[in-house]
Amino acid sequence: MLPPAEIETLLGSALVGRIACWSPDLSDGRPHLVPLAYGYDGEAIYAHSGPGRKIAIMRTQPLISFEVDDVQATDRWRSVVAEGTYEEITDHLEREPALRFIYPEPVPIPPLPSDTIVFRLRLTAKSGRFEVPDSEALPAEDRSL
Repeated sequence: MLPPAEIETLLGSALVGRIACWSPDLSDGRPHLVPLAYGYDGEAIYAHSGPGRKIAIMRTQPLISFEVDDVQATDRWRSVVAEGTYEEITDHLEREPALRFIYPEPVPIPPLPSDTIVFRLRLTAKSGRFEVPDSEALPAEDRSL
């Protein structure tokens, strides 16, 4: 298991994660899984998108899963899976602070089309796993440290 501090570090340092969403009315029986550039504030994932399938699905069924990973080799990786709820940010006073999580200062917020939807994924559960080469793994009796 990935320790909580490393879960937070990975969520806060990755640039792209994957969002999975599903709705019985808008899906073909499978979850819709797409990459997502994002920002993280320690509690929620912030992103923006144009109208499309994922937005339509999340508006109908706001429960989502989110995954991010850091892979250096087949035997050296870290991964976080989180559960959460989709929320659109419609208040214009909340929009720029939300976008700042995606584009931190001094990066300018790019011009966005007028139909851009800014949203957050309010995370409700997080878990993580990792793998390192056997030569670097702790002995079984030391893994609980």
